[in-house]
Amino acid sequence: MKNIFLLVVISVITGLVACKREKTSPGDGGGNTNVDCSKVTFSGDILPLISSRCATSGCHNAGSINGPGPLTTYLQISTSRTFIINAVLANRMPQTGPALTATEKAKLNCWVDAGAPNN
Repeated sequence: MKNIFLLVVISVITGLVACKREKTSPGDGGGNTNVDCSKVTFSGDILPLISSRCATSGCHNAGSINGPGPLTTYLQISTSRTFIINAVLANRMPQTGPALTATEKAKLNCWVDAGAPNN
């Protein structure tokens, strides 16, 4: 029950911060990574990112019971977008391999902020 409450609180705070956030994401080393949010698409940016960094063997591939489960389809990814963005921004994910780059995080932010369109 505490975990659910904490997830709700984090989601609300993230939503409030997202409303005030510019359409860029902080870059590594204090710089800014400029991402044109109008050009971020699910098929061209988000799906390849999730497929290569999250939906891998032992993590969130088909049949996974980790976290939100598998992240292989638009429906699975869009339904889990709050979980994904919170875990990525808190550097909890990905657990294997390097952390996402500032540009990758910015693209995820853009897509989530845009309502997770299937484009």
